[in-house]
Amino acid sequence: MPAVDLVLHDQPFAALVKAPLLTVVIRADPRRKSRHPLASHAAMMFSILASLLFMCVAYGKAVPHSWSQSLDTTSVGVARNVQQSWSMYSPYFPAETYRQPPASCKITQVNIIQRHGARFPTSGASKRIKAALAKLQSAANFTDPLLSFVEDYTYSLGQDSLVALGATQSSEAGKEAFSRYSSLISGANIPFVRASGSDRVIATANNWTAGFALASAGRFKPVLSVILSEAGNDTLDDNMCPAAGDSDPQVNEWLAQFAPPMTARLNAGAHGANLTDTDTYNLLTMCAFETVATEKRSHFCDIYEELNAKDAFAYNADLDKFYGTGYGQPLGPVQGVGYINELIARLTTQPVLDHTQTNSTLDSSADTFPLNRTLYADFSHDNQMVAIFSAMGLFKQRAPLNPTQPDAARTFRVQRIVPFSGRMVVERLECPRSGRTSSQYVRLLVNDAVQPLEFCGGDSNGLCKLDAFVASQAYARNDGEGDFEKCFAT
Repeated sequence: MPAVDLVLHDQPFAALVKAPLLTVVIRADPRRKSRHPLASHAAMMFSILASLLFMCVAYGKAVPHSWSQSLDTTSVGVARNVQQSWSMYSPYFPAETYRQPPASCKITQVNIIQRHGARFPTSGASKRIKAALAKLQSAANFTDPLLSFVEDYTYSLGQDSLVALGATQSSEAGKEAFSRYSSLISGANIPFVRASGSDRVIATANNWTAGFALASAGRFKPVLSVILSEAGNDTLDDNMCPAAGDSDPQVNEWLAQFAPPMTARLNAGAHGANLTDTDTYNLLTMCAFETVATEKRSHFCDIYEELNAKDAFAYNADLDKFYGTGYGQPLGPVQGVGYINELIARLTTQPVLDHTQTNSTLDSSADTFPLNRTLYADFSHDNQMVAIFSAMGLFKQRAPLNPTQPDAARTFRVQRIVPFSGRMVVERLECPRSGRTSSQYVRLLVNDAVQPLEFCGGDSNGLCKLDAFVASQAYARNDGEGDFEKCFAT
């Protein structure tokens, strides 16, 4: 069985193979906020260069790595519940054990949308972390043993690109997809793969296809066929609603409640550091970022655990996503409408009907949006997936999340929704009705947890009739019922 090198942003490739068709789409929407011409040109050139770079998937000696599908809690020394509290910075863990559909049903099509793998901090987060570290290290002296490592600490993380864990978990996801759905695959019908145009998303897609090929012993080699530019119409990125708000008010309100005692503890042990609550939060993120990047327990996890930050940090993430592109953001769910209409087109094998984020040129072509495949895999970002889930009706809450009082019964928990490499799988099935007749159904799983689908009459197995599911998606089929136009209001 051939092995495969993993694709990282800055990792050299051991070998080149025949490049797949990659469609780079750069089409400005006249309703979007204008960009500086040089910035647009730079975005275009970056997308093209990224596309050329990630055509290269190497089939050579595998990169040795100690990570498996999940982070080894024993060797790293960070408990699973602590890792999962990192939420959108958590390595992938399945939310539940995968359940087979009823034996009488046959899966006929699978649609996967997956978040990119674990990464370094973004450029913005890196700046905030470095600023907080600089203040901490400026302390006149350290009197708290918890901070004894700080004086000699050197920050060494990269930014934006995948870490080795992210590449590995992406490859493992591809292997899992082949293992679970190999009955749908043949030489004439291999997965159709798309990715949003960020380099870490492209790398994730290529690692997924490599894992899929490896699991099939090289019999089936799917390729990344379409890259959607994040400078244009893109159903896999939340880039097309300039009028949308953000989660800052709610996140800041929660920060002001949970962080002051933590900040006081740190300042008491680092005289003269004068850390703010925001600094404290940024230092807490280092427990996640450094641990997933180095495969070793970060010293910052001692701070994270000593300050008992687990629950507060997780709720901060829940508020961030709920009010960012989720139900709490008036123009959040509409950003997921285009993808849902593409999903409906695939499930029903009918042309895409959408006037929101879709690229009509691509979606009207059988080469770039085929309707005859049995497995589709799309690669995206966490914010966009939250928008899709919210537009669809998943993880709806009985009341908006309270910025100061967490509801222990809430089901909107980012750690179960969009960790690194988090994914939604939509299975289309044929199930018998009576006698010799059968009907089409859908089943949705988020990180292997079967969703109840109350909004379309889901049964105890999570099965919902296909036509009922399509009917339930009126918000998407009606182009967001006027919300999409509000995205461009001035």
